Amino acid sequence: MNPSVRTVLISGGGTGGHIHPALAIADEIRARHPEATIQFVGALGRMEMEKVPAAGYPIEGLWISGIDRSITSLRNLAFPFKLVSSLWKARRLLRRFKPDVVVGVGGFASGPLLDQAARLGIPTLIQEQNSFPGITNRLLATRVDRICAGMPGMARWFPADRIVETGNPLRGPVRELAAQSGEPAPGAPSGPRTEALAHWGFSPNHPVLFVMGGSLGALSMNEAVQALLAQAPTLAARGYHILWQTGGRYEAAMRAWLEAHPADGVYCAGFIDRMDLAYQAADIVASRAGAMSVAELALVGKPAILVPSPHVAEDHQTFNAKSLTERGGAVLLPDQNVRTELATHVQNLLGNERARRAMADALRSAARPDAARAVVDEVESLVAGTP
Repeated sequence: MNPSVRTVLISGGGTGGHIHPALAIADEIRARHPEATIQFVGALGRMEMEKVPAAGYPIEGLWISGIDRSITSLRNLAFPFKLVSSLWKARRLLRRFKPDVVVGVGGFASGPLLDQAARLGIPTLIQEQNSFPGITNRLLATRVDRICAGMPGMARWFPADRIVETGNPLRGPVRELAAQSGEPAPGAPSGPRTEALAHWGFSPNHPVLFVMGGSLGALSMNEAVQALLAQAPTLAARGYHILWQTGGRYEAAMRAWLEAHPADGVYCAGFIDRMDLAYQAADIVASRAGAMSVAELALVGKPAILVPSPHVAEDHQTFNAKSLTERGGAVLLPDQNVRTELATHVQNLLGNERARRAMADALRSAARPDAARAVVDEVESLVAGTP
C-alpha cells in the first residue's frame, strides 16, 4: 500500500519547461492521494504565478530573481535583500504547511524553499529536466535527498547514489497521445485529428507544420516563419498550414507583421495551452530543443526539426536534441541557419512519407510516458523513509 502523503510543497518555474513537469507531478500526486494538500511556491512576477492557478493549484510567491550577468548591473544591488526576504518567507511557509516532502523543479523559487527545507530536516527532491542542470539545482545537489533526472548521464553533476533516472514528467492530455500509434498521412486525418484540425480552423486536405520557439519565444524561429510566409503567403503556394506559437514577448509584433503581410492557412498565438490538440494536428514540428519539448516530441512521435537555442548554458539544448537525432528521430538545424533553411527542411520531410514514419518510430523508442509516476514513486519513498 502506498504511504499516505498529506502535504507537498512544489517550488520553481520561470518557464514552461519548469512549470509543466511540476504540474504533471502535482496531477499524479492528486490522483494517488486525493485528500493531499498540494501547495506551489513560485517567484513573484514570473509565469508560474498565472499558469499554476489556471491549472487549479494554489501558489505563494517569493520576492526572488536571478543575478544579472553584468556584474555592474544596478539590479544586482537588490539581490541580497530579495534572497533574505525569500529565505524568511520560505521558512514561514514550511512552518505553516508542515509538508511531508518538498519538490523543486528548477527556477528561482526552488533555491530558498529547498534550502530551508533541508535545514529543517524535511525530505527534499529535485526533478532536473535538462542534460545540463541549472545553477539552482547544481547548488542544491549535495543537500537534497533525491534527484529525479530527466536525461541520462547526470552523475557528472549530482551524487550518483541520489540519482534516479525517471524521464521528464508530462501532463495527462499530452501523455495520452502516446497510446496513438502510426502517423496519419497528410490529407487523411481521422478521429481526434479531425477535431484538432477543426479547433485550429485548418482544412483536412493539407498537412500542418507546428512551429514553437519555447514558452518565451525565439526571434530566429519567428523570423524563419516570416521568411517562409513572405515567399509563399498563400496556402495554395505553400501546400501546408502553419500553427505558429510565437512566444508571449513576440506575439504583438508577429500579429502586427501578419496584418501588414496577409497570409492564409496560418494560426498565430503567443502561447498554446492545448498542446494535445497542437500535436494531434501537426504532421511536422519545428521546435527549440528544451528538455520538455524533446520529451513531448518523443512521446507523441511527431517528426521534428530541432533548432537548439544558442543562448543557454553550456549549449545544453544541443545535447538535448542529440538524444533524438542520434536515434534518427529528428533533424538538427543550427539556429544560425533556421531563417534560410527551415522551408527546405519542411518540404523535404513533407515529400518523404517513408522518412517521416521512420522518424516517428525512432522518436517513440525514446519516450518515457511513465515519468510522472516514477517521480511520485520517489516522493512516496521519501515520505515512507525508504532509501
